[in-house]
Amino acid sequence: MSTPYPFTAIVGQDDLRLGLLLNAVSPAVGGVLVRGEKGTAKSTAVRALAALMPEVAVVPGCRFSCDPASPDPACPDGPHAEAAGVARAARTVELPVGASEDRLVGALDIERALSEGVKAFEPGLLADAHRGILYVDEVNLLHDHLVDLLLDAAAMGASYVEREGVSVRHAARFLLVGTMNPEEGELRPQLLDRFGLTVEVSASRDTDERVEVVRRRLAYDDDPEGFAARWSEEENALRERIAGARALLPRVVLGDGVLRQIAATCAAFEVDGMRADIVMARTATALAAWAGREEVTADDVRQAALLALPHRRRRNPFDAPGLDEDKLDQTLDEAGPQENSDDDPDPGPDGGGDGGGGGGVPPQADGEDRTPPQPPQGQGSEGDSPSPAPKGAPENAPGRPAGGEQQPVAAAEPFRTKMLSVPGLGEGAAGRRSRARTEHGRTTGARRPEGALTKLHLAATVQAAAPHQHARGRSGRGLVVRRDDLRQATREGREGNLVLFVVDASGSMAARQRMSAVKGAVLSLLLDAYQRRDKVGLVTFRGKEAEVALPPTSSVDAAAARLESLPTGGRTPLAAGLLKAHDVLRVERLRDPSRRPLLVVVTDGRATGGPEPVALAGRAARLHRSEGTASVVVDCESGYVRLGLAGELARELGGTAVTLDELRADSIAGLVKDVTAAGRAA
Repeated sequence: MSTPYPFTAIVGQDDLRLGLLLNAVSPAVGGVLVRGEKGTAKSTAVRALAALMPEVAVVPGCRFSCDPASPDPACPDGPHAEAAGVARAARTVELPVGASEDRLVGALDIERALSEGVKAFEPGLLADAHRGILYVDEVNLLHDHLVDLLLDAAAMGASYVEREGVSVRHAARFLLVGTMNPEEGELRPQLLDRFGLTVEVSASRDTDERVEVVRRRLAYDDDPEGFAARWSEEENALRERIAGARALLPRVVLGDGVLRQIAATCAAFEVDGMRADIVMARTATALAAWAGREEVTADDVRQAALLALPHRRRRNPFDAPGLDEDKLDQTLDEAGPQENSDDDPDPGPDGGGDGGGGGGVPPQADGEDRTPPQPPQGQGSEGDSPSPAPKGAPENAPGRPAGGEQQPVAAAEPFRTKMLSVPGLGEGAAGRRSRARTEHGRTTGARRPEGALTKLHLAATVQAAAPHQHARGRSGRGLVVRRDDLRQATREGREGNLVLFVVDASGSMAARQRMSAVKGAVLSLLLDAYQRRDKVGLVTFRGKEAEVALPPTSSVDAAAARLESLPTGGRTPLAAGLLKAHDVLRVERLRDPSRRPLLVVVTDGRATGGPEPVALAGRAARLHRSEGTASVVVDCESGYVRLGLAGELARELGGTAVTLDELRADSIAGLVKDVTAAGRAA
């Protein structure tokens, strides 16, 4: 086994080290998520933590690491007779991103089933990680079916396995540590909330510090054992400090005044649920024990907030994690006098509180942070959006730029959208949008293998072999299996798609002051695409032509930036927009044929400019339909009198039309989520 890099030899990264150490002191904190760019010692620090964890006592021979002092009564290896425990090091179990479901939760022991004919359970990684550390590198790339299993185990402290005739329940309480690079996508909110703490790491910009990082790393690579020996004294001292903090932890007092500060902080930052309050309380208690104190202070609460709240107050993936520290200090000061007046006879020089600027200032400041950037001119409301000049007005009239182009307007507040997906079963890159055949999804059936067998479906294989045992002369307990009996497991998961937005930026959209709402809708769809790991592209059309505002890319925030600065005005060359989209999709099919496209046309359906604009738009739409491109038209028409042109366009495309209101996930319009092929039959 290779010698791990010493924890105490890590240069800088104070928040990272503190977050890991607090979980070592108090595993009830709930784990830590480490976010940062490549090459910032994330994995090195996590692996180094294992050497500092105290040893655990286990029942001899128990594959599920039962505590001899209180063995699990439902342990599959139990019941356990009273016996002295065996001490061993706490395990660090790594969950690979590409792990199978069987490897995570366990499954039927195939070898014993085939050779001995007995039904036995083979434990998975969750059993191995019990009472230790479960480490997931690149946790944001973990497949959804594994995330679901991980969530269940983290919530219940146990793993339930019901598969292939096996029914097993075993304890699975572990310290969950994940690392991720935010550039590769965000975590599902449910899993994000399961991490007690989060820390942001980045490479130091200090020259001397960077030199020291390189020097130590080169020394470790040349002689790992010798390098570790040079840091053994510091490692032992840190290990003893962790043990001392663990012993002190039960005696730490969490006063009512401190609890009031914790509750006030969580309320001020508008975090969801009560888990944040509980995590902050446990973290503050661990901080006090780590400092050798038996009472939690306001400084502990402040540090706990900086570790426990940033990832819980984000409202969408484009919000930068973090807290407004001025607002945090103000909240703690306002809550402070209430605790000190009862618990502390001497509140100190700041005990009376400033009192100035109280009221609703913090919520207003927080709200301003989430407001989209304002346009260069105007205040961003629909009422302030410049409207087209009256008929006959000069091109350079006030409020109207030359050439009929109007100033960009700010996007309305984004919202959670209904999920749009491509029909059928694809085979594209792993993602979270449309159904697809995958290597690591949930098992949906079995089939005869075509070529080499890669994923054995055990139950189907046994079922195929069972009727022939007598004819094959079986005499013992083992099962006689032949090549023709083998069955390949078919798995289904989700894929990422290419979502190509075709946005109408003509004057007809801006004339009714709808562009702010339209941009808000497209931004909402972009956020949805970001979470589902799609590639996105942006085509806009106005005036006399269409343009590719953003070629297909995985950088969804770039598309959001282009959308924000999108000007409007001029005629509506709908056909040009559809034809430009066709060109983009044709090229992308050559580059990545397995990634299926979803065309999202955002328009009111009007087509103007040039000869026969409506007929030309219809022919362009049917071109997409003939190639089987899944599509949805977001109908931006408003007012009492509606022409229904967007619906006609959707029928020509063979897709579905939805209004801006129906696009919302909380809409009561009853929209069918998936893009269906119903329009193709029309």
